[in-house]
This record gives sequence, structure tokens and C-alpha cells, in this order.
Amino acid sequence: MEYGFVKTAAVSPKIRVADPVYNGTEIIRLMKETWEKGARIIVFPELCITGYTCSDLFRQELLLKTAKEVLMEIVEASAGMDGLFFVGLPLENRGKLYNVAAAYSDGELLGLVPKSYIPNYSEFYEARHFTAAPEGLSYERWSEEDAVPFGTNQLFTCRSMPELKVAVEICEDLWTPNPPSVRHAMHGATVIVNLSASDEITGKDAYRRDLVKLQSGRLVCGYIYASAGEGESSTDLVFGGHHLIAENGSVLAESERFTNETIYGDLDIERLIGERRHYTTYDVSAAPDGYIEVEYEMDPADALFDRYVDKAPFVPGRKEEREKRCEEILAIQSMGLKKRMEHTHCRSVVIGISGGLDSTLALLVAARAVDRLNLPRTCITAVTMPCFGTTDRTYNNACELTRRLGANLREVDIKEAVNIHFRDIGHDSSVHDVTYENSQARERTQILMDIANQTSGMVIGTGDMSELALGWATYNGDHMSMYGVNVSVPKTLVRHLVRYYADTCGDEKLTEVLLDILDTPVSPELLPPENGVISQKTEDLVGPYELHDFYLYYMLRFGFAPDKIYYLAKQAFKGEYDNEVILKWLKTFMRRFFAQQFKRSCLPDGPKVGTVAVSPRGDLRMPSDACSRIWMDQVEKLVP
Repeated sequence: MEYGFVKTAAVSPKIRVADPVYNGTEIIRLMKETWEKGARIIVFPELCITGYTCSDLFRQELLLKTAKEVLMEIVEASAGMDGLFFVGLPLENRGKLYNVAAAYSDGELLGLVPKSYIPNYSEFYEARHFTAAPEGLSYERWSEEDAVPFGTNQLFTCRSMPELKVAVEICEDLWTPNPPSVRHAMHGATVIVNLSASDEITGKDAYRRDLVKLQSGRLVCGYIYASAGEGESSTDLVFGGHHLIAENGSVLAESERFTNETIYGDLDIERLIGERRHYTTYDVSAAPDGYIEVEYEMDPADALFDRYVDKAPFVPGRKEEREKRCEEILAIQSMGLKKRMEHTHCRSVVIGISGGLDSTLALLVAARAVDRLNLPRTCITAVTMPCFGTTDRTYNNACELTRRLGANLREVDIKEAVNIHFRDIGHDSSVHDVTYENSQARERTQILMDIANQTSGMVIGTGDMSELALGWATYNGDHMSMYGVNVSVPKTLVRHLVRYYADTCGDEKLTEVLLDILDTPVSPELLPPENGVISQKTEDLVGPYELHDFYLYYMLRFGFAPDKIYYLAKQAFKGEYDNEVILKWLKTFMRRFFAQQFKRSCLPDGPKVGTVAVSPRGDLRMPSDACSRIWMDQVEKLVP
């Protein structure tokens, strides 16, 4: 798989307790099956070769000897299969019995990792049989020619993808106050595998899921958890085969319990490395003292990519989570404005209201802010400024919205002022060029600023983050304000915020207006309408905002290059946009993003609401003169 992805699998064969021969056959079968489906890190459960529930049979020499022989058969069966495999077994070493994970690849046994923490409470009594992992590393004489490293301080490193470093912990290790995975990650491990035999009791699955998810987030790593399932003894316990694959705090795949289901997940190693670079507090030891790196080979490009890629990364997919996110963002926006008004002793705000989405959201936020300050909503002055491109639909919606919210409505028709300006600068009003458009935007901003002076108020900016990323704003026009409440809200999320307000406001007439605004095409309305209908549609000019928001997210949040963004976009928008369309607007995004930084370098203040922002004082400290050459060179080489 390309672009830093590696397909992984967690597998639980239906075993027979104390029958290593049968279990070995099943392990080999499933090993081949998952490898043929493209998995290149494959994890089996704890003590899988014998079964976890053998109990005092672990004292039987025949069982231990057979388990070791079967392991060698499994390793030999992996010949010709690149990647990395893990399977659990009991293993004697220097007179002690250990609960061990064996790592192997392409017919070679690479290392043996013993369990660090041996539980001996409630239903667990492993200390009756097993010894905790010893300090340091030793070597297990496996054959006359080969000695295999034995110990916890091992990183299994892929030669063709050196950032892929895999370390092991076993079941209980994760449940302790100081899991070995912490140490492994601090010494460079980007993927942790956990061979487990965790029995099922009511509610335990949720706790287990949280452990795996949160550990992957804390350590900024991939985490593959494979647990014992059907076939284990049910004398006192039942095992559900609960597998989990997580990445940096998100669960990529989870099995249905009690089914022995195999799960697959595509880990993004490049993303993990980028995240670790991003978090300056992430402590990685300079020298891996006491650790060894055991190398293996893998061809990452021969697996089918089937990871789900969300086409709307800024917008939660589940309705409940999306509503919670919308309420939280509205709270952040309104609290930011409330604080600014308190600090400046400002008791009124001025907003240019157009009947479009962005100014609607800004007005809704302002209403919440003044409510928090216990001020009347009449302290909000919403100014509609019709000109050459204004349509009846947007004008009427702007006026009705203002009235329904209880704000003060003021109308200033700017046609005459703009025509005078055209005369003053010698511009032919029949020439509908950038001067024609920007003159209107700047006239509107001047009016808003002057009305703010009149009312001892402040101008609230309406522009959103997507427009700022593309530079789709008139410099010193709608680009400027005294506080920009939407400055870190992407366009795809603006729609959901307005929709959420419409669904929850409890005012049928207000809801009706908001729904019509949502149904109106996005437009700056700077060109004359055609037959009374909007003629200038933003997305026809700069491209679909859902594509641009996708590009923006992966470029700024993870620092991905254009080729990887294109690769992901094709997966996310498959069946919705042709590759030619995706590539066309990616080129537009890259060109505009670099060319328009000068507008972002002098943005007004505004609240950050998510993990991506373009503030020059925060997330994007980018020089206005940055050269786009290497990005454009790469995007020009891409083919549909």
C-alpha cells in the first residue's frame, strides 16, 4: 500500500484447548488467508497455540514441547509471505515458564517477547504457571545455528518503511498503571500489538475499547488488539474474540463479539509520524538504550486500500455527535464575542447581512453573545446594503431574519455611491471585472465601519475559514472587521451550524427563513442577476467547497503532500466526482492557497473552534512570500 499505509489484521482461530497440532493448522490457514487479502501485520491472540485456558496442563512437558514444535511449523509455513506475524505460546527459558508472543516473517523467527505483568486476582491466576518478563534482553537458543532475542525491549522494524516500528505487549500489560507500550512508543514504536485473552463479563467490552482507543491516542500510535475467542474452555469463563484496531485515538475496526471475526484496518504510518512531529511535547528518547531493532521486509504497495475516508472531515457523521459539535461551536463563538465586547466596553455590534450563510451564522452568534451579556438584541445593527447583484430572495431573507431575531435592521442602498466611485476613478460600469466587484465589497465595509462609529459598536466579520484558505475575500473589504466570529469555521460546517439552529430555535417562522437561506446558492452577489436569479455562483468559479475543505483539512492538519491528498480524495469522493474534477480543483486550491497568504497575514481576531485554523497568530504562521513551486510541481505531475 502506498503513501505510508499498511493493512493490518487481528485474527482469532476457533481453537481446541491443549491441542497445539490442530491449532497450528488453523493458525496457518488463517495466516495465509489474511496475508492473501493484503494484511501485512497479522496478530493472533495470547497463548493461541495451546489455548489460554490450559491451566495446570501448562506444567506438562509434552504440551510445552509440542507447542514449540508447532511454532516452528507455523514459522516455516510463512516462507514467501512478507510482513510481520505474531502468535502466542507458553515457552520455557532458563528454567522458567513465560507467556510469550513470537514474532516471525517470511519463514524466519525474529524474536520472542514475554508478558511483563502476570495477573493473579479474581478469575486470573497466571502466576501459578508463568513468570514475569525479566529485565533486559537475552537470546534463546532455537536451533544449533540460530539464537533468537528474548525480552520486551524489541522493535520490529520494516526495511522498506523504516518509520514502521512494531512493539509488543500482552493482555494485562495494557491494564496496568505503566504499560510497556509507553516505553515502547518513547523509544520509537509507531505500532503496538497486543496479544490478549480477555474474558467477557458485562460492560467489560466498553472499558476494553476505551483502553485501546485512548492508549493509541496518548501514544500517537497504531494499536492492534487481538483477543481469544471461541474454542477456549468455558469451565468458568467465556471469551468473545473482541478485536480492535485503533489509530491515534480513533477506532478503525472492531469485531463483533462471540463470532471469531477477523478484522482489518489500514494504519497511516505517515500520519502518525507527522502527528508526533506536530506535538512538541511528545517525548521520544534520543537513543533507544537497551532496545534492539529487529528488521524484516514488507512490500507495502501490494495491498488493496479499503480504509474509509470521510469526505467531510470537519463534520461528524453521526447526528447526535454532529448536534453536540454544533452546540459547542456556537458556544465558543458567542463566548469569544462576549469577551471581546466586555473587554472593550462595547454595547453594540454591527453586521453586514446579505441573506447568505456566513452573515446568517454571524448574526445568530451575535444574538447568543448579547443574550449572554443580558443586553437587548436591538443593540445588534444588521445592515443590508443592496447593490447591482442583490436578488429579491436574499434581500427578503436578510430582512426577515433580522426581524425574527429581534435585531435592529438598517438599509443602505450603495448603488449610487458605487457609481460615483466608478466616475471618480474612471471605471466603466459596464465592465464587470474585479474592480467592479471589489468596489462594492469595499463600499460595504466602509459603511459598516462608519455605522459602528455612530453606534459606539464594533463590526463583526462574517467570512469563514474556507474563503480565507482560498483568498475568496476582497482585501480591505469583507476581509476586514473588528472581530471575525466565523474565521475558523469551514464552509461545510457553516451549513450544519445554521441547520442546527433552524432545528432547535423553536420559532417556526425563523426556521422557515433559515431553511430557505440554506437552499440558496452560495454567491457574493457582485454581478447583476439574470431574470431576477443569482447569476454568480461561487462554487462554479472556485470549485466545490466540500472538495476544498477536504484538501484544507489534510494539508493543514496533517501536512500531507498533494499526491496523498489526491489519493485520499479519490477514495472519499468515489462515484461523486470524476478524477479529472478532483484534480482540477486540487490544482486550484494549491495555487490559491499560496497566492493568498497575504490576506490571512492581517486577519482580525476571531475564536479558534477546531483543530485546523488559519490565524497568523496561531496555527498558520506562513510567510506571505512562500513559494508554491514544489507543491505545484507535484500536483501538475498527477494524472486522473
